[in-house]
Amino acid sequence: MITDATSAATTASAAAAMKKSTGMNKDDFLKLFVTQLQNQDPLNPQDGTQFIAQLAQLTQVEQAYNTNTNLQNLLSQGSNAGTMAAISLIGKQVEASGSQVELSSGSSATINYNLGRSAQTVAVSVLDANGKVVKTITGGAQNSGSNSVSWDGTDNSGAQLTPGAYSFSVSAKDAAGTAVTATGLVRGKVNGVDMSGSSPVLSIGALKLNLTDVTSVTEGA
Repeated sequence: MITDATSAATTASAAAAMKKSTGMNKDDFLKLFVTQLQNQDPLNPQDGTQFIAQLAQLTQVEQAYNTNTNLQNLLSQGSNAGTMAAISLIGKQVEASGSQVELSSGSSATINYNLGRSAQTVAVSVLDANGKVVKTITGGAQNSGSNSVSWDGTDNSGAQLTPGAYSFSVSAKDAAGTAVTATGLVRGKVNGVDMSGSSPVLSIGALKLNLTDVTSVTEGA
């Protein structure tokens, strides 16, 4: 059975780790234990409580190594599950928390965000790779929930900017001038997955998103 094979592999791995760390595993200890029994003085036998203490110590060490090995296996399985989940998103539309926007050549870009409550004024700042504000888009009243503004790809002087990935920030205020919570959103179709790091990173055109930032998934158009 697969379960039996996995269990055997886990036990063997733990025994090997124990051998490497302490210089002996369970089998080595038992051989030493039997040899000690065979060569003890019949007229002055070893105290049985010492044998029991030695066995208890070995059992504790072995259990510790088995636990560590099982935890490593669980972490590996979790990583594999995350990788498969990321791959399954290729070609699908996703929404994720994030403050990125992609500007494509010859077209405008949509900047998405979520407002915690209704706002009287909203200002969206677009930043380049150096963190410099290149465009500020202002808007009027907007309701709570999902909102968006269109960016034509120009800077504040009206010059067309280079296509690529930009970041943005949103500042919103209610009628009393109190700040309204605004959370950036990224929407788009996943066209690739980078698995070189500790966790999968999704590609949406020029944008990069952590798998853990995805909040919703729909079938690709």
